[in-house]
Amino acid sequence: MKILLQTLGSRGDVQPFVALGRVLTRRGHDVAISASAEFAPMIKAAGLRANCLSISYEALINTPEMKAALGGFSGRMRAYRDMQEMMRRQTQEMWEIGLAERADLILYHPKGFLSPYLAREIGAKAVPVFLQPGFAVTGTYPNFLLGTRDMGPALNRLSHRFLLGATRFGTGLLAKSWAKKAGVDLGAKLDPLGGYGAAGLRLHGFSPALFPPPADWAAGNRTTGYFFADPAPFDPPAELSAFLDAGPPPIYAGFGSMPGMDPERQTRSVVEALKATGQRGIIATGWGGLSGDGAGPDILVLKSAPHPWLFPRVRAAIHHGGSGTTHESLRWGKPTIICPLMGDQPFFGEMVARIGAGPKPIPQKRLTGEALTVAVTQALDPRVMAKAEQIGQAIRAEPNGCDVAVDLIESLAV
Repeated sequence: MKILLQTLGSRGDVQPFVALGRVLTRRGHDVAISASAEFAPMIKAAGLRANCLSISYEALINTPEMKAALGGFSGRMRAYRDMQEMMRRQTQEMWEIGLAERADLILYHPKGFLSPYLAREIGAKAVPVFLQPGFAVTGTYPNFLLGTRDMGPALNRLSHRFLLGATRFGTGLLAKSWAKKAGVDLGAKLDPLGGYGAAGLRLHGFSPALFPPPADWAAGNRTTGYFFADPAPFDPPAELSAFLDAGPPPIYAGFGSMPGMDPERQTRSVVEALKATGQRGIIATGWGGLSGDGAGPDILVLKSAPHPWLFPRVRAAIHHGGSGTTHESLRWGKPTIICPLMGDQPFFGEMVARIGAGPKPIPQKRLTGEALTVAVTQALDPRVMAKAEQIGQAIRAEPNGCDVAVDLIESLAV
């Protein structure tokens, strides 16, 4: 099949699709992916055709407007108004890429909400791919935007219906606004989260060890497991190898693709906690969540290193709690301390604490050296370390979600 993967966002939104695309390519499919420009090297290294959008998500997320959006509701509303033209442009580009590719199948992130319309336009099928447990109605747990606290079957289902309804309404307005300005007739209304022409197949890319498939899911919803990337060949910098060899396993701290509200303060908190608990540390500055000010004899600062390579070599992980980083740290059985900023991150922080693989999350707005010192101490408790390793063994025993997903995708062609 000729397959187009459409995704948008930070590394956590793109890398799982790249991993999925690599397996599709190995199975003999012709695969292209559309994502923002900074991910072109990763996409091409995986052997996929890159159709890059003009926007750089790394540049976008560090603009004053986006940083203001992290401060509260009013900031988010201002950012939404300011970003209208950018959203229109990226929607236009994704539509044009889809028309040019003329794929047989589109696999899409929820942010690619025009994909069902695009599939209908070109005579293809469209299958949505979700990385958080909250895009299908169930009474088993609430929508991930409301945390992990079980509200009972009726209220859990209501939370999904309400928030999914709000998502459909919002994306519907965006689609209608774009289509009017672009002069495109989208035709009859479609569900942006429901796919098109694929017998209702909807892929949920997270670990069943963490979120067993609910018995009351509607037909077509399938949990695949997380889309882990194969540990790619990595030649670590000499300073990283030397640091790892020089002492006991360090604690990793990094906030990935999240911008820093106050990177210097957050870095001071990490350094204070490492010193107070007598731990060595690796600080990854990423897209600016932490600064480079913490370097010292027992602390190495770097921009990034591949998590599948690095996490098996650390003692514990402090991070923002995105779906990918959380799955990766738990996959390797590491006690996990989550400092969430937005979106699904508080949910994953609460989930880690609930299963006993780490302490309660510390929101970045309330991150202090004292609070992080307590969290690190709790994370290194032998009972927490044993529970994290138990979870890691369960995740490592699962089939890779990419293989499960590709089996389901190929069944569409039968």
